[in-house]
Amino acid sequence: MVLHKSDERAFPQITYVRGASGEFTPVLRGIRLRVQTVVIAARKWGLSPNEIANEYDLSEAQVNEVLAFYKAHRQEIDTSITAEQIIEAANV
Repeated sequence: MVLHKSDERAFPQITYVRGASGEFTPVLRGIRLRVQTVVIAARKWGLSPNEIANEYDLSEAQVNEVLAFYKAHRQEIDTSITAEQIIEAANV
């Protein structure tokens, strides 16, 4: 796992890994579940933290930390989600 210089002590369960595109992507440490996956589950699908935890075999504490990280890094995550949606739409 490649650590990113932006790893934050406030979010010890979140780290960055280099994704397929070469960009650093925030993920749950040790699991590599992307932060944006949890955000999409909450925002787009309307799942509660408990439902997300059950869906991805996480603890609610992990889900809540991801959502807190999102709140602190909303622009970064939203930009990543939008970019991925544009790529997906172009390949349909």
